[in-house]
Amino acid sequence: MISAGCAIGLGNVWKFPYMVGSYGGGAFVLLYILFLVILGIPVLTVEFALGRGSQKSPAKMYNILEPHGSRWHIHGYACLAGVYLLMMFYTTVAGWMIYYFFRTVSGSLNGLDAEGVGAAFGGMCADPVIMTAFMAIVVFIGFFVCSFSLQKGLERVTKYIMTALLVLILILAFHGLTLDGAAAGMEFYLKPDISKMTEVGIGTVTVKAMSQAFFTLGLGTGSMAIFGSYIGRDRTLLGESVSVTALDTFIAIVSGIIIFPACFTFGVEPTSGPGLVFVTLPNIFNSMAGGRIIGGLFFAFMSCAALSTVFTVFECIVACTMDYTGWSRKKTCAVSGVIMFALSMPCLLGFNVLSGFQPLGEGSTVLDLEDFILSNILLPVGAVIFILFCTTKKGWGLSAFIEEANAGKGLKIQPWMTGYIRYVLPVIVTAVFIIGLISYFS
Repeated sequence: MISAGCAIGLGNVWKFPYMVGSYGGGAFVLLYILFLVILGIPVLTVEFALGRGSQKSPAKMYNILEPHGSRWHIHGYACLAGVYLLMMFYTTVAGWMIYYFFRTVSGSLNGLDAEGVGAAFGGMCADPVIMTAFMAIVVFIGFFVCSFSLQKGLERVTKYIMTALLVLILILAFHGLTLDGAAAGMEFYLKPDISKMTEVGIGTVTVKAMSQAFFTLGLGTGSMAIFGSYIGRDRTLLGESVSVTALDTFIAIVSGIIIFPACFTFGVEPTSGPGLVFVTLPNIFNSMAGGRIIGGLFFAFMSCAALSTVFTVFECIVACTMDYTGWSRKKTCAVSGVIMFALSMPCLLGFNVLSGFQPLGEGSTVLDLEDFILSNILLPVGAVIFILFCTTKKGWGLSAFIEEANAGKGLKIQPWMTGYIRYVLPVIVTAVFIIGLISYFS
């Protein structure tokens, strides 16, 4: 549940529906599931094996497993930098979710027309005080939970959050299927249409589906490796990877059942992007009977999804910092909280005080820059390093990796899979990295 909580987040319930709407509908969904199987599950197994085999965080796992005299451990610093970079903008977006939950429940968005709801979102982004307050709430809650032991803190809270999340999303999905536009929405969502793929570009849709499958599981920075160190040797890691991926995929697929029937019922463009959640959906809730309750549930669900990821990635930060410094858990959480708060400020200020700074061209923000560095560089490069370390003689070695991954009961890596993991998998991830950079700059 904790590992699934790390994987499940805003990428499932916000980005996935937007990507489906923009890149071919049902055809994108089929490719996404395909790449989860051939790409996501093997890389997740690799990260789990590194964590369980070393019983350390990403900061020190290489030191335990690498051959004497090698320098694989340098990548541990990049892993810590990567999780910090992720949270530098994730805490801001998570703060948006909590803010909109309170606004929806309080009824302050009721009665506003489309322009009014859009102005409300713009007003939030333009107010650094509100943005800072809700980002600070996310940082405080996250490190407060992590300041307790894993069993008393993170595990207990994540179990409740994941259970609540599943109940909420099923309620909202059932409501989505009762809307007038449910049939048209589900046809767009689940019926593959090659003409839509061709219109966007088959190559573009394929790369986007691969990227979404890879990034939705939070792979490449060692976030999942830390939870591999908590998995007992009574269960195989391929089986655990399949379970986490299945739950992650379930949340993403059901999120589309919430979004697309509503879009086709109320005439909302599926390609609305961020406005789909923060601008368009509040208008939909305002036009529905009981919309205040349903809207509150929706943003409660979004907040749960965001916080589940915050808790688990913060745990990775805490574990790495403790390994590097030897500090106690509570001291680590206190110091890391201050650092995280300071590092999160540029992202939220990029929407107001620093809005003139447009690092990636006109209209871009600090968030865009941070997301680009993480998603297009650190994650795919990190995944390739993990794979090569586990499959080459100069690293941990293929036999040691397979022995660790296959320990326990459950699905095991079969002999016919080893060639794919050793030779094909790193090529696919490298291709995603290169094609993604070319696509971005072109």
